[in-house]
Amino acid sequence: MYYIVESNKSFDQAATDLEAAVKRNEFGVLHIHDLGTTLRSKGIAFAENCKVFEVCNPGQAAKVLGTDMRLNMALPCRISVYTEQGKTKIGMIKPVPMLAALSQDASLVKVAQEVEAKTRKMIDESK
Repeated sequence: MYYIVESNKSFDQAATDLEAAVKRNEFGVLHIHDLGTTLRSKGIAFAENCKVFEVCNPGQAAKVLGTDMRLNMALPCRISVYTEQGKTKIGMIKPVPMLAALSQDASLVKVAQEVEAKTRKMIDESK
């Protein structure tokens, strides 16, 4: 259900490299949620770092929404760069099993496979 890789890079370098990989692979970064900073700013003792990148390819998103509008709640795709026990990791929930759990429409399988291949490539290029 998850695709997670460990990186030898620093958290900041992995996040920078992911942002560049997203753009190279014809997706856009819609927003970056810095969960670690947000939690700490609210007075919560949170030792880890975590940035969640909302990424999207408009053509693929339109195919998904054109098939099943309810899937707007699963978009955009999210890729996270985070630390866990001193290690930098990059990961996502795989689009294929996620969409299969949310919709029985067979036409979405191809779209999900294409998106998963691209987002996996972005993660691999960033590690």
